[in-house]
Amino acid sequence: MPDILESPEHVLSTLERDGSRRWLYPRVSPGWYWRARRVVGVLLIALFVLLPHWRVGGKPALLLDVLHRQFTFFGITFLPTDTLLLALLMVSVFLTVFLATALFGRVWCGWACPQTVYMEFVYRPLERLFDGAPGQSNRRSVVRQVAKYATYLAISAALAHTFLAYFVGVDRLKVWLTQSPLEHTGPFAVMAITTGLMMFDFCFFREQLCLVACPYGRFQSVLLDRGSLIVAYDRNRGEPRGKRGPSLPILPDQPQGACIDCGLCVRTCPTGIDIRDGLQMECVHCTQCVDACDEIMDRVGQPRGLIRYASQNEVEGKPTGRFRARLVVYPVLLLAAVGTLVGLIATRSPVDVTVLRGQGMPFSVTEEGTIQNGLRVKLVNRLDRPVMLRIRVTGTREPVEFDTQDTVVRLEVGGVATQPVLVTAPRSLFVTGRADARIVVSDDTGWERDVACRLLGP
Repeated sequence: MPDILESPEHVLSTLERDGSRRWLYPRVSPGWYWRARRVVGVLLIALFVLLPHWRVGGKPALLLDVLHRQFTFFGITFLPTDTLLLALLMVSVFLTVFLATALFGRVWCGWACPQTVYMEFVYRPLERLFDGAPGQSNRRSVVRQVAKYATYLAISAALAHTFLAYFVGVDRLKVWLTQSPLEHTGPFAVMAITTGLMMFDFCFFREQLCLVACPYGRFQSVLLDRGSLIVAYDRNRGEPRGKRGPSLPILPDQPQGACIDCGLCVRTCPTGIDIRDGLQMECVHCTQCVDACDEIMDRVGQPRGLIRYASQNEVEGKPTGRFRARLVVYPVLLLAAVGTLVGLIATRSPVDVTVLRGQGMPFSVTEEGTIQNGLRVKLVNRLDRPVMLRIRVTGTREPVEFDTQDTVVRLEVGGVATQPVLVTAPRSLFVTGRADARIVVSDDTGWERDVACRLLGP
């Protein structure tokens, strides 16, 4: 039987060589970056909670109403017909991520991602409160464990409700909270499942969401370049590693780097990696290893910055050019996308008017010899109030007649309606089987939209 290749010590930072789960209990290194991240984390948690309650122009600041297919961003509502606007919005978001990554690395993952913010500044502090610091397993009594998971459950339920508020709205969520679960079994099941998923994520899956499920770490190989700012270990300064201290003097013929191989940068990493191995997919740029290393450097009397924010070129002693093509391409594309998006939003009509051909025959000839065309006028109300719309048809060279059962259409907020229109035109209006006409849609406020349409004939 052929020999089986042995795996390294850890296949992944959360997986032992025998395939079992390696649970991570990172040590806190409360340095400058950690304190800055804590301030940012607290502000972001407040923003995540308050954003669904914030109103802009009477609308939620952010509402992703998938059920009714309406998406509101800071007072601007996008409807399913806004394909181009939604596409430009998504392109702008992705380009912003690309640009931020090219400049600052995975700053989103370590500083702003809700997974990292809640894990590092809510759930892990609670874990240390109930279980003690890493290594204090004597505090893990049954009572403490029950209290810990009861607290986790309460926080997960609050997070689940906050998360759902982004999709159903605060008003509907309040109704669900004040009613008996028997009156809304479906929404109650959704809330219960979401709470369970939160518990699973923050109590069990944890950092594996970043290492296994999230694709962003895999994207960094194409989003970063050698000039991007990353959390880097200065190998030229740190190697060769070795213990040092009063009992371990440095011999003249044995040069030693600044790294004393204390391993604190590994014990404090929330994803369990060794930053000294170089740039890795698992690194979320949380800078805990930076704070840990700076603390050790202060103790041994060495300058800080052995692990720091730097580019790969910088730590390798290579020239760091300021000009990088992606730092020009990304801003230009982002400016073009945002400019186009803002222009389209600023100039879009309060009511969308689209003229469609009627179903069936393209035209018909009446007994009087006139030509009839069946058209459909699709109307979409973008205003924050109901509107009464009137439809009329005019010819470009000769008058035309139109016949509808109801030329007045009422549209509710966000309403969509398709009004059939039968247009009758004289034969003399048609040249080579075609004639131009115009459909005019107006309301009581004086607003009017003129749309050209093509009539077909013999």
